[in-house]
Amino acid sequence: MKKLQITYWAFTSLLVALMTASAIPDLVSAPEAVVYFKHLGYPAYLLPFLGVAKLLGAVAVLVPGFPRVKEWAYAGFFFDLTGALYSHVAAGYPASQWAPITIGLLLVAGSYLSYHRKTQAKGNELNAANQLSLIV
Repeated sequence: MKKLQITYWAFTSLLVALMTASAIPDLVSAPEAVVYFKHLGYPAYLLPFLGVAKLLGAVAVLVPGFPRVKEWAYAGFFFDLTGALYSHVAAGYPASQWAPITIGLLLVAGSYLSYHRKTQAKGNELNAANQLSLIV
């Protein structure tokens, strides 16, 4: 269980750091982000919305409980990153510029899978404890 906790927090910490770091320029509509976003073909007014969504997703992934909200946050991160990956490939950016997005997708997958393994292991421990209490 300890190894699973370490794996979960390693993936989740890196994921939250990545999404928070990418949310800040979006949130404040940094000039570089606006130029980059317009080059991809998107309107600048979408940037603050994405920034807020990323920050809310980061909070949702970190806060214990609320499993349904956490699922939506993981889905949002997945859609954000796959959309970014597609946009970069479609705009003709070289692999060196869109490869980091795949790292983000790997972090989402690692955090999501370890979250579910951790939840399942915790459920198994509770079931074992309940079975033991019924016997005694």
